[in-house]
Amino acid sequence: MAIDTGGTFTDCVWIEDGQVRIVKVFSTPQDPSLAILEALKRTGIQSGEVVLLHGTTVGTNTLLERKGARVAFVTTAGFEDVIEIGRQARPRLYDLFFERVAPLVGPDMRFGLEERTDGQGKVLHKPSEFELFTAVRRVASAHPESIAVSLLFSFANPENEMLLVHALRQAGVNVPVSLSHEILPEFREYERASTVIVNAYLQPVMEQYLRRLETRVTEWIKANRGPAGGKGSSSARSVFVMQSSGGITSVKSAAREAVRTVLSGPAGGVVGAAAMGRRSGFGRVIGFDMGGTSTDVALVDGKARASSESEVAGVPVRVPMLDIHTVGAGGGSLARFDIAGALRVGPESAGATPGPICYGKGEQPTVTDANLLLGRLRPEQFLGGEFTLDVKRARQVVQSWLARQKVNMSVEEFASGVVRVVNATMEKAIRVVSIERGYDPRDFTLVAFGGAGGLHVAELALALGIPRVIVPPMPGALSAFGILVSDVVKDYSRTVLMPVEQHAEMPIETMKAVFEDLENAAQTDFKAEAWTGNVEFSRGVDVRYKGQGYELNVPFSLRIPQDFEREHKKSYGYIHQRDLEIVTLRLRATLRQPQERPGRRRPAPLRRRQPATTSDRCEAFFEGRKLVAHVYERASLVPARAHRGPAIVTEYSATTVVPPGMKFYQDGAGALIIEI
Repeated sequence: MAIDTGGTFTDCVWIEDGQVRIVKVFSTPQDPSLAILEALKRTGIQSGEVVLLHGTTVGTNTLLERKGARVAFVTTAGFEDVIEIGRQARPRLYDLFFERVAPLVGPDMRFGLEERTDGQGKVLHKPSEFELFTAVRRVASAHPESIAVSLLFSFANPENEMLLVHALRQAGVNVPVSLSHEILPEFREYERASTVIVNAYLQPVMEQYLRRLETRVTEWIKANRGPAGGKGSSSARSVFVMQSSGGITSVKSAAREAVRTVLSGPAGGVVGAAAMGRRSGFGRVIGFDMGGTSTDVALVDGKARASSESEVAGVPVRVPMLDIHTVGAGGGSLARFDIAGALRVGPESAGATPGPICYGKGEQPTVTDANLLLGRLRPEQFLGGEFTLDVKRARQVVQSWLARQKVNMSVEEFASGVVRVVNATMEKAIRVVSIERGYDPRDFTLVAFGGAGGLHVAELALALGIPRVIVPPMPGALSAFGILVSDVVKDYSRTVLMPVEQHAEMPIETMKAVFEDLENAAQTDFKAEAWTGNVEFSRGVDVRYKGQGYELNVPFSLRIPQDFEREHKKSYGYIHQRDLEIVTLRLRATLRQPQERPGRRRPAPLRRRQPATTSDRCEAFFEGRKLVAHVYERASLVPARAHRGPAIVTEYSATTVVPPGMKFYQDGAGALIIEI
């Protein structure tokens, strides 16, 4: 089973007898494991063992809310303020009032150790016992909840980091310790230090959450072991976690390297979008995941793009992550008028509590309320009829709210404005992952998912010139489905910094030796976690022109120079005739998981009620005009039979809106295809 925890809903997906099953429950932000337990109970499964694959937002939310552990940062003496100094880059060059994001560790929690290692790994100064004792005593007296260690050039030789952690343990300092040579053995002191600090900041929070979740899942397994459950105890390996890089890992690894889970949930969506695109015959897709709190977009050109140069909540994080761009625009995004009277939407969200106005508790308009007031959401068919949206309350509260704002416009005019504003935000996000990366969005297919994705996707595709849209089966739970079909993945890297003169032979044998070391480390890690099966390795090389500040990743082969020039031309529009430099070697180890693949039948929600009897037509607003739209239940669509908009397609996990003039049909894979 796979569970994805979102800002508004928690989605549970599993495959039973070849059919995808879904259940959705409201999230519990105060303790996400409570919603997970509720979802498990709602499945009604009575079996001996359950393996739960989990996409979590705990790491992301902890960073965004700054509610992580009290971290002590230990580095080479003289470099304590590297995380404060950072880089010279200014996100907004001419903003005189711009304030930098504060580091996760304040000046009082930064400590220097007298030691030194050079760039080739030679230890120039090994810390004495007294120097170690002094550093440990200062760290211990600060009473940290976690410790981050990032010594200069430890990626070339970790000897001094090992001496420090040994001294900490001997002194009885038993809090979690994150070591840079284990978390990120790469150069660039600022980014490496930042990544290790993020790991230390999240580790205690993630450990506590995963321990609590695993305990509750294990107890549920024991309580639900029916006669078919057989003998034996519940498995200690009952929970696995989705990583930001697009693969699952064990709870132990996720807790130890929590920094690798900060985009856990969105990564499942990218994997799911790529899988669904392939099933419908499209390998070049842009995933568009609009949930309750945010929208995540990612470009898949044959395979999902990964990046090692990400930033989360204003903090550099340099572990591999799928290249996902997130904006604060979702179904729960709050609408407001700023001091100049301009309409703004997001990034603040109503979340699961109090939620949109139409859920019964909210008091401030959201994107969901706007779609409902425009007739694009059918109130009696939300969640397959299990939950009815209160359209009367939404209209009354929005009218009162507009009166308090002293805004002279109708409810429908306001709702149309909310949709246009949020669409502009999401259109810009799609441009970031396509045009700004050197790709033409018109060459791709837009895959829409998330609970709100289908409501906006057709208008976005029209604005961007994208020729078609895919709305896959169970769009509101596709991230969970992506987690369900993911493999076990581990990523490794090592900075080598090898210059290569023009027309000289590449140091292939030297690189092979490093890759063999990384592969041996991967095999050891897989064995330690009791994984069995053949591990597949993918080798990549970060390359740059000598003198450049940043690099591009290409596959490891005899054609590294040619592949690099092609990537450089695509990314920057030109190539140089100058020496190259091999910077970092990267290895991805993948263990393919045998799993039941879904059949061609449509996904089915659990214990689904029949929707209330309604007309097959309704009134809805498109571009300020009230039109009559056809209403279709998705399960009733006949494959390959074409229909035309305006139309509203309802199903358990989402609603899809087809504007006037667009054609749509359901293909053989069960996906809804909208031709723009």
